Amino acid sequence: AAGEAQCLSYAGCNFLRQRLVLSTLSGRPLKIRKIRAKEEDPGLRDFEASFIRLIDKVTNGSRIEINQTGTTLYYQPGLLHGGSLEHDCSPSRSIGYYLESLLCLAPFMKHPLKIVLRGVTNDQVDPSVDVLKATALPLLKKFGIDGESLEIKINRRGMPPKGGGEILFACPVRKVLQPIQFTDPGKIKRIRGTAYSVRVSPQMANRMVESARSILNKFLPDIYIYTDHMKGVSSGKSPGFGMCLTAETINGTILSAELASNPQGQGAAVLPEELGQSCAKLLLEEVYRGGCVDSTNQSLALLLMTLGQRDVSKVLLGPLSPYTIEFLRHLRSFFQTMFKIETKTPEEEHMGGEKVLMTCVGIGFSNLSKTIR
Repeated sequence: AAGEAQCLSYAGCNFLRQRLVLSTLSGRPLKIRKIRAKEEDPGLRDFEASFIRLIDKVTNGSRIEINQTGTTLYYQPGLLHGGSLEHDCSPSRSIGYYLESLLCLAPFMKHPLKIVLRGVTNDQVDPSVDVLKATALPLLKKFGIDGESLEIKINRRGMPPKGGGEILFACPVRKVLQPIQFTDPGKIKRIRGTAYSVRVSPQMANRMVESARSILNKFLPDIYIYTDHMKGVSSGKSPGFGMCLTAETINGTILSAELASNPQGQGAAVLPEELGQSCAKLLLEEVYRGGCVDSTNQSLALLLMTLGQRDVSKVLLGPLSPYTIEFLRHLRSFFQTMFKIETKTPEEEHMGGEKVLMTCVGIGFSNLSKTIR
């Protein structure tokens, strides 16, 4: 009965990843009912089933029960195990969908995680592998998770609908996390980026770079955008192109923006010039929103702050995304952690949109499976 009391119950298919990740870290079992119960095609989608299989691979002794229609899921988390793994992601969502959650779990494994993920590397829905490599890895380093073994390597690119990409993600394990005080984003000193093209003319990448520079050069001289044209096997199975830009400040804040072309056979064809310009504008929009962590990684930063030592962590964020707001609610249900949220108006900060200062005391989470050597 004690186990039953701890079980958290939710309804609906939203925020499935958040719930599974927090359940795994907190060790609290989870029941999700009514997953798309009213739809013509009820139950879990293939990408969600693939995600559940991935969670099953990285843990040891998890119990997962799904009813026949796939509308109810019971999950009793096991221990995070890690090790060397491979996983084929569903091509209907990009690898970023799976990688985002692995970034939350990887530091707390028993063995350092080294996983090869296959599928779509860049699409229009989830953060691409490029953006997570440029923004999430430096964020992990701030919490003391670093070393030579922390890397995301893109072996092959794969565009939707068929995918065919492959990446390697490796992450060391940590016993405890450092608390952070990260409240001054600082001024932007340089912009870096990647323009990639697969199975289309290599000129596409150059055209995107030129049009993005035409906007960004007005603000900053130090801009370097790499062109990445993959050929043959490493170019995946579908044509496409896109761009990922990051702005870096003097204090080590990294803000990102990205765009990808429409998948083959869907929607109108996009001109590389338009895509480059739109991507540059998106980056300026992200800079305007500001904060010390970009909107993609807000929830990762808040999770690592929650799991830190029993000490105060502070971080300044731009406006909270709806995903992050729901994540804060989940943190309260799983870890009983509340954040102190102070809004900073643009007048106080002299720049950009409204900022939020998030403060919390870590719960002193310790990696139980990592024995003290």
